[in-house]
Amino acid sequence: MEIPISWFDIEMIFRILLAVALGSLIGYEREITHKPAGLRTHIFVCMGACLFTIASFYLIEDTTIGSFDSTRIAAGIVTGISFIGAGSIIASKGDVKGVTTAASLWVISAIGLMVGFGIYLIPIIAAIITFLVLYLGRIKKNS
Repeated sequence: MEIPISWFDIEMIFRILLAVALGSLIGYEREITHKPAGLRTHIFVCMGACLFTIASFYLIEDTTIGSFDSTRIAAGIVTGISFIGAGSIIASKGDVKGVTTAASLWVISAIGLMVGFGIYLIPIIAAIITFLVLYLGRIKKNS
């Protein structure tokens, strides 16, 4: 039995792969600095946000697309990722660690959301900026 693959399916696959690539970029930086949320976590968060966004296209009827409220998806993703980010923050004896990692998870979820909606240039630029901010912050800290 042959499974028909449409151009829509191919574009959704591209979106997932782009989300994985962008999540990898940020996750790699977090991984090499030995942060609690590294490569796999950032890939999963970015891909998950993308998949939830893509899923919304399948959950609504073709006739309701004009009245679809995309902010509901964004709100759900922000709420969920905020919970994960909070878990990466550790406070002990007046010292707080993990805030930057939590923020990078928050940003990567927004990147995945935008890729899921089919917006490509802005999340690519945002991922590059995020990587540079993390990388330059590490250079400054080591000097």
